[in-house]
Amino acid sequence: MDKIEIGRINQTVKKWLQADYDLINKMMQSKLDISTKTGPRDLVTNVDKASERFLIDKIRTFDPDSKILGEEGQGDRLTSMKGSVWIIDPLDGTMNFVKQRDHYAIMLALYQDGQGILGYIYDVPKNVLYSGGPAIGVFANEQKLQNPENVNLRSGLFGASGPLVIENKFGMQSIIRNSAGMRIYGSAGIEFIHVLLGKTVGYISYLKPWDVAAGNILASTLGLVCTKVDGTPLDMLSSNLVLVTTEKAQQDIRKIVKENV
Repeated sequence: MDKIEIGRINQTVKKWLQADYDLINKMMQSKLDISTKTGPRDLVTNVDKASERFLIDKIRTFDPDSKILGEEGQGDRLTSMKGSVWIIDPLDGTMNFVKQRDHYAIMLALYQDGQGILGYIYDVPKNVLYSGGPAIGVFANEQKLQNPENVNLRSGLFGASGPLVIENKFGMQSIIRNSAGMRIYGSAGIEFIHVLLGKTVGYISYLKPWDVAAGNILASTLGLVCTKVDGTPLDMLSSNLVLVTTEKAQQDIRKIVKENV
């Protein structure tokens, strides 16, 4: 896939996401239909489902031979990353969406034979789309982003998963003590945005493919490290304990993790 083709796809996807943004904001004017999935803290709404249906319809028309993995199960059952694979999180941070109307995002990613081509994280409340990939760079709306400064753990705030910190898994409390402080936003997409912008030095959490697919592409393009917590590559078809950081912070964290495994 050459740069011209990637540019064409990118412009098309941006139009989808703008239309999906409009759909979500329109649906927010009506009462939400809220239900649970695996438990009371795992919510899904009619907006999540409508957003996923909208994006799947667009992809099916534009790229009918591709496969689609969607959080709400309206896509395909994937057994490999061969060919073109689209990964959708139609509304990341649903609890935030329901309780706060803030800190949530649409996320979409395109992979080709397992390689990240284009990633999108749309911060809906702020109306800022973070988009791009290795062939074109990363943008916040139309502003091209520079690589965040490669600082160590002690120099930056750190985005953490609350349960990991409470249970002190992998030395999380030590990681936090060795950082400038902890931040928890309740949305993987929003957490990734803060790392992309250099507002946090890293983020760690258990993430499913739709939680990490877009952020992985954008972070890697900006010189950040996005791997499993032990430094091995992500498996884009399974859940992973994901660590996204600057290179220097990853070195600091890996030492702490090794001491606490």
